Amino acid sequence: MVQSVIERLTAVHPDMEIWWDSSPLVFKPWVKKMVDAAPAAKKAELEEQLNRIYNAKDPGKSLIRGCTTNPPLSLTAVKSDPAFWNDWVDNLIRTNKGLSQHDYFWQTYREVIKRGAEMMMPIYEASNGKYGYISGQLDPRLITETEKMIEMAKEIRAISPNVMIKVPASTQGVDVVRALSSMAIPTNVTTCFTLPQIWAVANAAKEGVEIGNKNKVDMSKWRAVITMMIGRLTEHPVLDQQAARRGMTLSWSDKHWIGIYVFRKAFKLLKENALPSKMLACSMRDGPNVGGKYHFWDVEKIAGDIVYTMPPYVLEPLFQKCEDLPFSEEILNDDVPPEVIRKMSKIPYMLQSWDENGMEVDQFNEHPATVATAKLFGEASAGLEAYVGERMAALGVK
Repeated sequence: MVQSVIERLTAVHPDMEIWWDSSPLVFKPWVKKMVDAAPAAKKAELEEQLNRIYNAKDPGKSLIRGCTTNPPLSLTAVKSDPAFWNDWVDNLIRTNKGLSQHDYFWQTYREVIKRGAEMMMPIYEASNGKYGYISGQLDPRLITETEKMIEMAKEIRAISPNVMIKVPASTQGVDVVRALSSMAIPTNVTTCFTLPQIWAVANAAKEGVEIGNKNKVDMSKWRAVITMMIGRLTEHPVLDQQAARRGMTLSWSDKHWIGIYVFRKAFKLLKENALPSKMLACSMRDGPNVGGKYHFWDVEKIAGDIVYTMPPYVLEPLFQKCEDLPFSEEILNDDVPPEVIRKMSKIPYMLQSWDENGMEVDQFNEHPATVATAKLFGEASAGLEAYVGERMAALGVK
């Protein structure tokens, strides 16, 4: 057996986790696409390696330990199999007459999560509930509605014991994390980019656990992760705009180093303060090419006791360009170039983002990356709801 690049990455630390960042429903078609595009001499080996990521024959032995979804990924899952989902939604509408378009959307979204949870359940069972979670995201159009988010979280959690709730790191999301943790509902904090957000939700989760223990809630299947959306922090136009006003031009390297710096700092902060949440990296971007060798700094330089959630756009360059890349536990390194720190220390956007006291909780909803990402996710939820509306129109239902 030839080890894959992902298998070599996970050998860095026994508690490192790789999660699939998409609906499990699209995994099989993605494997087929990858194998079809591979050179003939590589097809058999690649197919074996990819099918070890999610082992359909024996899911409990899969390399992945969890799964993240969000509204854009759920919409993609539905669009990837229109024949199936058209029939499923049409049957839902026919057998549940009189509901609103939003009600049909909500039931469809729950079904996407349910089917993904079923695929992950053998991993959950094989690990006695330690792994095998699928993250079901709260409607991003409700990021300021505390009570609505808590009620929605309870509904999503009721789908399956291996469903983890994706909560936004909004001002109101901090209270939601505390409330859900006190009820032993696992959480994955999303729409999260900065150290102040990470610090606030990590402490909220700890406080929630303390409340749960005081109330004698069974916390044995509770866990929490905090997703830092690395690329969405460093790619926001505000970063370049503020740099330009100060006579600076930021390079690709500058931006990637600072994303790595913030993630490492968050990792260290959680460890040093014995907080129960685990850091999860997403929105990673491949590159650079250094001396003719292709790298993936966003993966390499934070390798350690963390979770990576990897969508196809991360896995593809890893398999296609980085198969010989060496990995080590770089999360503990302190090798960010001083010049990068010097530049970034002049930019308000980064000063807010890299210090746990850089923002007050009531400023979270105004952070540019939060505004942009919540808008994107909200549009995807509206897109799935619009799809359901199209099926209603096809059936002549108003």
